[in-house]
Amino acid sequence: FRIDLSKGSNCSSHLEKSLEEQSMCYLFYDIVTTASSCMVNLSDPEGYIDSSDDPPLPDGALLHCTYTVTVYTGYGVELQVKSVNLSEGEQLSIRGVDERGALMVLANHTLLVEGQVIRSPTNSLSVYYRSAPEGSMGIFQLHYQIFRLSCSLPKRPHFGEVSVLDLLPGGTARFHCHMGYHLQGETKLTCLNASLPVWSGKEPSCRALCGGTVKNATVGRVLSPSPHHGPNATLDRSCSWSLEAPKDQRLHLHLERLALGPTDRLVLWSGLDAGSVVLFDSGRGGQIPFEGVISEGPAVRIQFITDQPNHNTGFNIRYEAFERGHCYEPYLQNGNFTTSDPLYSVGAVVQFTCDPGHSLEQGPPVIECISARDPYWNDTEPLCKAQCGGDLTGPGGVILSPNWPEWYGEGEDCSWRIHVGEDKRVLLDVQLLNISDSDMLTITDGDEVTTHILGRYIGGSNPFKLSSTTPDLTVTFHSDPAGLVFGKGEGFIINYMEVSRNDSCPDLPEIQNGWKTTSHVALVRGSRITYQCDPGYDLVGRETLTCQLDLSWSSQPPFCEKIMYCSDPGHVEHSTRSLSDPKLLVGTTIQYSCNPSFILQGGATITCYGREPGTPVWTSRLPHCVSEDSVSCENPGLPDNGYQILSKRLYLPGESLTFVCYQGYELIGEVAIKCILGNPSFWSGPLPLCRANHDCFGNHALEVAEATAGSPLDGGNIALAIFILVLLLSVLLGGAYVYVTRCRYHSNLRLPLIYPHPYRQITVETEFDNPLYETGGVSVHSAETLHLTNCPLFTAHTVSDSSLFFFTPSRTLANMKYRYEKPL
Repeated sequence: FRIDLSKGSNCSSHLEKSLEEQSMCYLFYDIVTTASSCMVNLSDPEGYIDSSDDPPLPDGALLHCTYTVTVYTGYGVELQVKSVNLSEGEQLSIRGVDERGALMVLANHTLLVEGQVIRSPTNSLSVYYRSAPEGSMGIFQLHYQIFRLSCSLPKRPHFGEVSVLDLLPGGTARFHCHMGYHLQGETKLTCLNASLPVWSGKEPSCRALCGGTVKNATVGRVLSPSPHHGPNATLDRSCSWSLEAPKDQRLHLHLERLALGPTDRLVLWSGLDAGSVVLFDSGRGGQIPFEGVISEGPAVRIQFITDQPNHNTGFNIRYEAFERGHCYEPYLQNGNFTTSDPLYSVGAVVQFTCDPGHSLEQGPPVIECISARDPYWNDTEPLCKAQCGGDLTGPGGVILSPNWPEWYGEGEDCSWRIHVGEDKRVLLDVQLLNISDSDMLTITDGDEVTTHILGRYIGGSNPFKLSSTTPDLTVTFHSDPAGLVFGKGEGFIINYMEVSRNDSCPDLPEIQNGWKTTSHVALVRGSRITYQCDPGYDLVGRETLTCQLDLSWSSQPPFCEKIMYCSDPGHVEHSTRSLSDPKLLVGTTIQYSCNPSFILQGGATITCYGREPGTPVWTSRLPHCVSEDSVSCENPGLPDNGYQILSKRLYLPGESLTFVCYQGYELIGEVAIKCILGNPSFWSGPLPLCRANHDCFGNHALEVAEATAGSPLDGGNIALAIFILVLLLSVLLGGAYVYVTRCRYHSNLRLPLIYPHPYRQITVETEFDNPLYETGGVSVHSAETLHLTNCPLFTAHTVSDSSLFFFTPSRTLANMKYRYEKPL
């Protein structure tokens, strides 16, 4: 760049400034004028950025270069370092652009190594280089190529699940809530194509509602309402639910959780009326029926009253309908069971087991349905609770916060000690970590003798992984006894597994009709392998595979499938199209037709055909539909002494315009010109001319000669001259009579001397189809002779400029010829 200091500069007048100010001006001028910059914009799907392409610089000059790569929307830029060798003081940085358009540094010269792969978060990436003020310039070479961008993994809603079909644009994510919770928001989100692909909406949440009615209730759950935040925190003070089972069935209500505050009250009625039997009332005190209650009829009403809804207090009630003469279907939260009779008739036996991370408590592992008169279970269902600490020795498992999935209690102090094989290590996969700021989770590596802390965590954190260096690892959790004051978190979920001590993932094979590139020479944790297909093939599977912390690849290698279809060429404005095959397979034809008042430019039909090698393509480019006025040729006008056949103002490309001269005139040029399509359209030739035809009357000539002055006349000569004049006058009069009677076929003589040419005013709109007479005229100057053939011979002598006019029937005029001679 250059800065002109001659205009508007404070350094323009050095005489009026101090020496220090002048020095500053000269110094600034020297720095600016010795710096050079270059801007390179790249848009190819693949290429190189090479420092050897930079322009040569004079000694002592600075160079600032920015290389910007911008690719299609929905694709990112993957940059691989081929070589880098910079001198001291040089700078090289890789920059990306976030979704708001702000620059972000992805890597700089201090971290760049050969083989390193850097990916942009959007469809744009830039490389900035600045040379050192002194010294030689370094070298670098970077290879870039495109890759498909994808949406981030959507967050799983609390008390819900999310299933993702595809993270690429067009993929969907579906959300659903656990039993008893209701989804607040969209059930399905779609990944939208953009410079940075994003989901079509915000992730929904799962909430327990305050009250409701359930008809034909079979199985479900009623939960205390989720607390509100902000100005609505005092809502949901009184909630009522009505449950109605099918006819002749009863309802069993199982109290999974009951943690009420001092002023909270929960009441269960066996019926919907005000006078129904009370099954349970927390306000009356007494023992809590954790085994559940059974309604007398098909309906139950639940009433919950609270002063301040919060996470720490509330209830969970699971209900299920069952027929008379059978036991109700048992339920085990965080566990499963097997039964000998799916109808739960008398004599049915049920056996319970807990999910990983939970242990069986408060009940036997086996129960039986007894009493034929009024069947019931001989014992209550057990509970599966998350363990607070323990020794774990298996190859894999899960560690859950105490009382998961409910909120953990205050003053928890838990320790889990994990031990795997001596030749193995422990890998922790922290899927959820949401504890309060006053609680702490500590992870230590090693046994009791040699330990070191891998990490301490408070509050919330995104999912992460870490591994031990020894076969032993310990997880410790401590919750604040004053949790009611500082609040509590949701808890945590940590999966653990034993992994090999090897530090690299196994190499993956090459794929047929494609190739792979690796981000690192050694396939260490975090390294990536990117697959691409040859032209004409489409990648099926994940494009990029990552070496995970457990030294396994994130997915199976993809494969390349032959492309047998063309991409949709799109629609043409102001037109309609018809497809022979909506799948656009090879051989498909698309025919375009323009709307009225528009003309098609280009081929009306395109065909998809396959190439070997290569991707199927269309036989030609898309046509265009343009308005008739924009491509028409305007009427070029009339030639003098001529007219047009079928004249109009505008002519479409391909149409012709024909010219005809009036009788007696000869056409010089093209009889017909054609409108040629162009931008703008033009005629195929110039406007023709109509030139008078000089062959008029055949072989007889009429001569007009100049009479010469004779010698002095005597008396006889004067008489002879008079006789000759009379004779000449007679000849002239006779010739005129013959002309009138034989050539004009009319007795009335209309001299054309006072009439202009009658055909000069005739246009094609006023056709003069059958003229009986035509007139013509020529001017004859002194000392000039006009010879007419096919007419009676006569000669006219002019003393001064005059005009000789003639008129004759058109059939005669067509054969008339005249020859004009000018004397020497």
